[in-house]
Amino acid sequence: MRIGILQTGQSPDALRGTMGDYPDMFETLLAGQGLEFHHWHVEAMEFPASIHDAEGWLITGSRHGAYEDHPFIAPLSDFIRRCYAEGVPLVGICFGHQIIAQALGGRVEKFAGGWSVGPQTYDFQGTPLTLNAWHQDQVVELPEGATVIASTDFCTNAALVYGDRALTVQPHPEFSAGFIKGLMDTRGRGVVPEDKLDAAAARLGEKTHSDVIARQIAEFFKQPRK
Repeated sequence: MRIGILQTGQSPDALRGTMGDYPDMFETLLAGQGLEFHHWHVEAMEFPASIHDAEGWLITGSRHGAYEDHPFIAPLSDFIRRCYAEGVPLVGICFGHQIIAQALGGRVEKFAGGWSVGPQTYDFQGTPLTLNAWHQDQVVELPEGATVIASTDFCTNAALVYGDRALTVQPHPEFSAGFIKGLMDTRGRGVVPEDKLDAAAARLGEKTHSDVIARQIAEFFKQPRK
């Protein structure tokens, strides 16, 4: 199954050479799941010619806010709506989670409660799963058709499913502990409060359940559709 990765941001320059860029991380995460990949750097205004250039689409994380005025936001939102209308499956992670919700009528904002950084444990419909987080923005109002499938006290709408049309997750199953540590050092200092960074550093050795989310993503893409 051919999956198009829509890249909406880049990993920090200081980390990219050794740890890769966002599409590389998703290919690693989803390796062995029977998927093949092609990338479009939509942040740089490189868009597919058609929503049918792939059988499913994965939207990456980004340093941008979904509500900000960047050239790629409007065409990406339109692309999302066309995929949704025609039943071409979408997966969104972090910014991808947010922009899908916003494009379909939900609301995203810079969360008053601040940042979520490092390993966090989410309630996935009664199953606790730990995943790495790196965000301040959150989906605060759901669009029609969205169902919450994961939450924490801090992040109520941490994962959403829209029937068989979209699956979105706020945390980052593609981020390793090493990459989170790199983000803390390159982007976190002076931006994320020190107590949040300290709490994240204390949990970085914990086991995460990225493998579980990888299987869920692959199963979502490959499920039969009418």
